[in-house]
Amino acid sequence: MSTFARTALQDKVAIVTGGGTGIGRVIAREMAKVGAHIVVASRNLDHLNPAAEEIQHLGRQALAVSVDVRAPEQVDTLVKVTLDRFGRIDILVNNHGALFQCPVEDLSPGGWNAIIGINLTGVFLCSRAVGRVMIRQKRGKIINIVSVAGLHGSPMTAAYGAAKAGVMNFTKSLAMEWAKHQIFVNAVAPGPILTESGRTLLWSSPELQEKMRGQVPLGRYGEPEEVANAVIFLASDASSYITGETLYVDGGPPLPG
Repeated sequence: MSTFARTALQDKVAIVTGGGTGIGRVIAREMAKVGAHIVVASRNLDHLNPAAEEIQHLGRQALAVSVDVRAPEQVDTLVKVTLDRFGRIDILVNNHGALFQCPVEDLSPGGWNAIIGINLTGVFLCSRAVGRVMIRQKRGKIINIVSVAGLHGSPMTAAYGAAKAGVMNFTKSLAMEWAKHQIFVNAVAPGPILTESGRTLLWSSPELQEKMRGQVPLGRYGEPEEVANAVIFLASDASSYITGETLYVDGGPPLPG
């Protein structure tokens, strides 16, 4: 449950990409709890429809849109249907992402391009399309979900780490460029967060889970709701003098070991 007042995002219109599962679904739900109407977007409508229903049960309006963030025409359609339904876009949360494990010496150009395309180019395309609307509105909030991998590196998922580092830099550049339009652009960098994909993909062995937990100063994994709280803060008026920053939700700088 969000720790923010129930009116923190009252009647704001937010697009959350990758909003059908994992951290994205929690972000969408928690934003709805504090008053936002949500457009959940990803490639899989089977995931999106239950997420949209959950938001509607909270008394907020919801729209599920299938989109491949690597396809400019599909991103443009996402923006169009959002405007057709709500008339404006107040918040964009670029939460979409993908990764797979592979040593660099075995990583194909196609595999590299796929990860860069989703994690970096997709942020550019969504931000550009929504930013054009926000420039006309003369206001808006963009929050990019990155990763501590963008700061510390990411062995076995090097393309993912490189893409997230690129998004962190893009966040700063975009914040500087669009500040004159009152568009705030920030990022949230989660550390190890307890999600189903995290359990199955990266932390499959108890030994690895314990090692990763031991490197977190707070001594525990984070919860998706804690990432959502950071997003709500940056999307709300509480962050009215913050732009171009990356907020780390990681339990502290990693301990050696």
